Amino acid sequence: MGNKPKVSNAIIRRLPRYRRYLGYLQTKGVKKVSSNELSEMIGYTASQIRQDLNTFGEFGQQGYGYEVDKLYKEINRILGLDREYRTVVVGVGNLGQAITNYTYYYKIGFNIMGLFDVNPKIIGNWINDVEVMDCSRLEEYVRKEGIDIGIICVNRENAQEVADSLIEGGVKGIWNFAPIDLVVPEGVAIESVHLSDSLHALSFMIKNMDPESDRNR
Repeated sequence: MGNKPKVSNAIIRRLPRYRRYLGYLQTKGVKKVSSNELSEMIGYTASQIRQDLNTFGEFGQQGYGYEVDKLYKEINRILGLDREYRTVVVGVGNLGQAITNYTYYYKIGFNIMGLFDVNPKIIGNWINDVEVMDCSRLEEYVRKEGIDIGIICVNRENAQEVADSLIEGGVKGIWNFAPIDLVVPEGVAIESVHLSDSLHALSFMIKNMDPESDRNR
């Protein structure tokens, strides 16, 4: 058995965007779309789109384009969105609650099975039919319930300890919102969302739209 070909991180980052636009086309009843039409919508070149999709197989026909429904389903499969994931949220402050509500109301296939916190004022409460439990139960619960993904919404000081408990419990992936780069072993996927990094990038873009900004200082 050969190893699966390594897919670049850049392509992985573009796939969800393709999926989002294809989903939009589905709502409009569009049945087929060309790479040139996708290029006009998304902003990537038609050549880039074809190269990205060809990484995973032949999904379109020259002169015809792509069947929207078929390509949407194929990208779902490639991204692993043709299955559901059992998840827990650790840290049920404002951000943790917002993520819990988002996954509940949008039914996106990431099912939150448990919520965890250290605050005795909220332990025992229920959010969207899910109980908030004490963090001391985290590792045992993750192992017992076969949790796939741990979502970390705690402060930076406690994030690594939480990650270690999730890993010991057997999670396959961690979605990290703590402002720290976590250390995880090989075989555990991690996606970190550093909100400040995104905001700082926005600041850079605004600054560089105004060539006079530096001169006026």
